[in-house]
Amino acid sequence: MQQNQRSSSSGSSQSPRSPQSHPFLSISVSDPVKLGNGVQAYISYRVLSKTNLPDYQGPEKIVIRRYNDFVWLRDRLFERYKGIFIPPLPEKSAVEKFRFSAEFIEMRRQGLDIFVNRIASHPELRQSDDLRLFLQADEETMERVRAQELGIFNKKPGDLMQMFKDMQSKVSDVVLGKEKPIEESTPEYEKMKRYIFELEEHLAEAQKHAFRLVKRHRELGQSLSDFGKAVKVLGACEGDSLGKAFSELGTKSESLSIKLQAEAHHLLMNFEEPLKDYVRAVQSIKATIAERATAFKQHCELSETVKLKEINLDKLMLTRSDKFGDADTEYRELKAESEEATRRFETIVRLMNEEMERFQEQKTADMGLAFHEFAKGQARLANSIAEAWRGLLPKLEACSS
Repeated sequence: MQQNQRSSSSGSSQSPRSPQSHPFLSISVSDPVKLGNGVQAYISYRVLSKTNLPDYQGPEKIVIRRYNDFVWLRDRLFERYKGIFIPPLPEKSAVEKFRFSAEFIEMRRQGLDIFVNRIASHPELRQSDDLRLFLQADEETMERVRAQELGIFNKKPGDLMQMFKDMQSKVSDVVLGKEKPIEESTPEYEKMKRYIFELEEHLAEAQKHAFRLVKRHRELGQSLSDFGKAVKVLGACEGDSLGKAFSELGTKSESLSIKLQAEAHHLLMNFEEPLKDYVRAVQSIKATIAERATAFKQHCELSETVKLKEINLDKLMLTRSDKFGDADTEYRELKAESEEATRRFETIVRLMNEEMERFQEQKTADMGLAFHEFAKGQARLANSIAEAWRGLLPKLEACSS
């Protein structure tokens, strides 16, 4: 989801604290810097937030954050906002030698920028105390908060992602009929699950082919570069007109090689990465589906237990048992817990319905932009290639005749 790199900044032309200003929160992640050495090395980022929201300390704040801080924010939101699709983070490099490459660092910086701006543009998430802390706390405070977290937040990013995968696997088993737990079976819910699982499959397939396109552009660019150098050397051995034509052919080839490499990078950042990002977004939705399944199960089990307690309570009342008082207290506590579980489940259902509508609208816009960038880049490259060879044809024809 490439949304909101340009966040709700329409009110920025007015005084930041003016009551007439439209509420806005815009964030930029920039200036990645490598710190430390060896296995302790990491990248820090400059996070600039601008806002006129009254809960913030001022109209502008700059903090330094590392990737683990963004992970902390994602985990906190996932735990606290059940039913809301928490934006995904860009992935970590699985290959050590690519971890600090310029291209990977820029891809991650762009992904982190998109991540925080999605949160800032969300009507619920933007009000989070955790987001405010993330955007305003100094580095020592942020590190201390991360170190003090308990439970789910103490898990490493890899552990949390494994938990997500485990939950997704359980949902997959339910969909495929491998398990028969207590489960929702409304037509709307089934339709949503099918849509999400099919969307993930189709997005992953599209992203795989986008990766191949990027690779093909890079390989062709490298081949043209090598060919250009070889033709220049060949031209140096030839006479005046042929040698000059070969030299120009080599120069054109090397020039086109640069254009192909540039287009490969453009494809990576503006086409393949957005597709990969949506694959991650769907995985985040699947984690929310798993949370909904858990909430539904708790709601059903507690409701059933309350019914059994009611029957037992009626029996004790009829027999005037001295256990009635304790049983009645237990029943009331259990009923309150059951009602809370029902409210929790209903809240998740309501929020997910709203989130699905928002997700589909944004997906339409983002996918339209990604495919437009793809087509525009291919047209630009095709024109450059055609112009280069077209200008060279008369000279080569003169030599051949």
